[in-house]
Amino acid sequence: MGLVAISEVMSWLENFAPRELAESWDNVGLLMGDPTTLISKVMTCLTVTSDSADEAINNGVGLIVTHHPIMFKPVQSLRADSLTTKLPWRLARAGIAVYSPHTALDNCVGGINDGLTSRLGLVEVGPLRPTHRSPCSKIITFSPETDRVNILSAAFAAGAGRIGLYDECSFSSTGQGTFRGRPGSNPTVGETGRFEEVVESRMELICPNDRIADVLTAIRRAHSYEEVPIDVIALSPVPSGPGIGRLGSLTSPMSIGDFASLVALRLGAPATQFVGNPARIVQRIAICCGAGDDFLADARRAGADVLLTGEARFHRACEAYELGVGLVVAGHYATERPGVEDLADRLRLAFPVLEIRASCHEFDPLRLHNVR
Repeated sequence: MGLVAISEVMSWLENFAPRELAESWDNVGLLMGDPTTLISKVMTCLTVTSDSADEAINNGVGLIVTHHPIMFKPVQSLRADSLTTKLPWRLARAGIAVYSPHTALDNCVGGINDGLTSRLGLVEVGPLRPTHRSPCSKIITFSPETDRVNILSAAFAAGAGRIGLYDECSFSSTGQGTFRGRPGSNPTVGETGRFEEVVESRMELICPNDRIADVLTAIRRAHSYEEVPIDVIALSPVPSGPGIGRLGSLTSPMSIGDFASLVALRLGAPATQFVGNPARIVQRIAICCGAGDDFLADARRAGADVLLTGEARFHRACEAYELGVGLVVAGHYATERPGVEDLADRLRLAFPVLEIRASCHEFDPLRLHNVR
């Protein structure tokens, strides 16, 4: 067993489940701890509870990777006698760091929703709710080749050229530019009143709309032309990234009753609930792990026969019934705990020198009671 800095595990986690994929309301990343600390043991869990905290402390774990954040909202005090902060206090005293990927892990490629599609054998899988890049435009400018590097550097520094996880992105090509300076002009190349033909570089960059003014100012400052040629072209939103939730198909149609049974079997759930005629045949399946009943409208819009999620409110179930969209509710724990186990497996492959396992003491706090 060896030692690895927490920062190395963080880097792997952020590469696998990029924080940009998390919902805006979420609290993801390293929530407690020192990134420079060397650790030998990692534990994954769905939620930090008294049981999983005891397990981590008793086993000398240095880093807990918990799906649900240990703290969702800002706190103004950290006290051992507070229900909100007693667990962070105990873990901090034990020197245990806490990282949460939460909705980034839900949505990333190979994350929790993808794991559910695999367990159910779905095919033709895609996003249930596609995400789109932030509103952006393409900026095009032309200059002598000698200006190209300075112009691009200035545009990059001002915020242009970022695409997903990459920055300083651009495209340049060479062509022939023509112009004639009218009286009063002071051309950088050639003379006033004379037709000129010069070799120019054409530069194209993507720019977020909220950075256009700064980027245009930077380009003009770096440009040698008296009149700077710039085109700004608005771009239509395009799907970007893996999206939220998943949409796929069963290889063979089955009744919604049989599908609910399949879900319980594949996820190890003691039972499932469903909305709809149990004999109704379904094939197109929408999936959103955890508390995903808000995706009912997305499921209907996508033409899904049924939405599988972990939790659903009563009125959402009534809505599903009225809309004629099947709804299978398997439990929050059942839809997300398998992803925590998968994450432990992935981390073991990435860091073979570390001792890594999913919590053994974690359980679903909701129990079934059969009345006879």
